[in-house]
Amino acid sequence: MKRILPIVLCSLLLLSGCGNSAEDRGYTMIDQEEAKRMMDTQTVVILDVREQYEFDEGHIAGAVLLPSTNINEETAAEVIPDKDSVVLVYCRTGIRSLYAAATLAGLGYTNVYEFGGIVTWPYETES
Repeated sequence: MKRILPIVLCSLLLLSGCGNSAEDRGYTMIDQEEAKRMMDTQTVVILDVREQYEFDEGHIAGAVLLPSTNINEETAAEVIPDKDSVVLVYCRTGIRSLYAAATLAGLGYTNVYEFGGIVTWPYETES
């Protein structure tokens, strides 16, 4: 019985984390193919959340820069005034973009899509 209790407790903790998906946090994770399709077929804000020097080295055409460390109500409103805009968020590898997408959703942005990092972006970029 003493061995079963820790297993049951661990199982409950693991199961309680299962509802913590991207959608539960207010944004949607999509693959890069879907992001490219959206860019090509609708009006979107392409948000690069890397640092300025990374953006200068190369970025997706049409992207606007808002480093993840600088996202707050004021800076987000400057770059994305309409909270209902479709916002496609990326960074270098997909870590900072997760944080940024959750932050934007927390600020009330309703159509946030996270699509990973530019290191695996198979389409054209510009400097």
